[in-house]
Amino acid sequence: MKSAMNKLFTAVIALLATQIAFAGVKIEHWTTPSGARVYFVESRVLPMLDVQVDFAAGSMYDPEGKSGLAALTRAALDLGAGKRDETAIAEQLADIGANLGGSADTDRASVALRTLSAKDKREPALDILRSVLHQPHFEATIFEREKARTIAGLKEALTRPDSIAGKAFWAAMYPNHPYGRQASPESVAALNRDDLAAFHARYYVAANASITLVGDLSRGEAEKIAESIAAGLPKGEAASLPGAPQPPKGNTVKVAHPASQAHIYIGLPAIERGNPDFFPLLVGNYTLGGGGFVSRLMKEVRDKRGFAYSVYSYFAPIKQTGPFQIGLQTKRSQATEAIRVTREVLDGFLKEGPSEEELAAAKANLTGSFPLRLDSNKKLLDNAAVIGFYGLPLDYLDQFQTRVQAVTVGDIKDAFARRVRPADLITVTVAAD
Repeated sequence: MKSAMNKLFTAVIALLATQIAFAGVKIEHWTTPSGARVYFVESRVLPMLDVQVDFAAGSMYDPEGKSGLAALTRAALDLGAGKRDETAIAEQLADIGANLGGSADTDRASVALRTLSAKDKREPALDILRSVLHQPHFEATIFEREKARTIAGLKEALTRPDSIAGKAFWAAMYPNHPYGRQASPESVAALNRDDLAAFHARYYVAANASITLVGDLSRGEAEKIAESIAAGLPKGEAASLPGAPQPPKGNTVKVAHPASQAHIYIGLPAIERGNPDFFPLLVGNYTLGGGGFVSRLMKEVRDKRGFAYSVYSYFAPIKQTGPFQIGLQTKRSQATEAIRVTREVLDGFLKEGPSEEELAAAKANLTGSFPLRLDSNKKLLDNAAVIGFYGLPLDYLDQFQTRVQAVTVGDIKDAFARRVRPADLITVTVAAD
């Protein structure tokens, strides 16, 4: 009986979440007196609160010669803060059933909190979040431990062909831009505790922050929480962007490796967040390599020739021009032929675009699966945080399906012609004969 009730409860929650997704997502936005941008989605389905604070403090802001600083700063942020050491933070979060997480990527560093919305659980969890953001210790012994752990991870990554290929691919795509700089054991070894404190003081400031709240809160409660987070940060200044990446010249980079499987990446910098070409590229890429077993790359490279177990393509828009990438693994002896076939499929798609049948299938999949992107507080948080950090329209989620449905074959061909230039493609191979 209990099992049946649990299943019924789960089904009801899933239904309610799906109904919310179909009904649209209302994102409220304001700016705190100290300059932090706030994005709020009221969701009463579950007694939960999710908060994410994003700073323009990703790896693109690493000073030259100090690659890895942004990531190490974020990693050390919640390992002791305010009156708590790292053990006290972990134990108090466990006592109230809250989780504190986050990450750092090329553009942003994030700190995320999930807690029950009841005041006796919410307030102590928010107090921990505030202390982590406002008063991290960066204790010397903890810093040295995390630095050693990071160096060990980087050294291990240098033995893996997939990691080697990824680093070489970004370096080749962005030879004169911070996106192309990679953390190394040497660059991290050169960092000291004062570097972390200085990076935190410069970038973890209100004017450089985007605060997203999703969950069981009123607008008034959300305003108080956001202000309590922002007010404890230095006002500071928003981070300035480096010069835009310059389009690279077409190039092939070959890296020797003893692995039996060749790792192949093909692509180039293609599109930034908010660019109107995104929707034609998204819809078109479903046919090219984003649609799994129905994509042209999968049919030609895997199904017909057996060159690879998996082959894919995608666009990754970021703050500045992000990559278009095709990836696959194959026997090292087949690498040259697999690349030839992959390029032929891409060239054919650039000339023809999708058929009307392929276009309809892409639209059906992208619009039909869209509610699943919004069926939990965590997914709502992720989407609202992206909208906030990258300055996308507040009705972006409401307009998503309409924008997808409006795409034509001509739109796709035009967008791909602008963004995917065969002569400029970078090809990186690791462990190919």
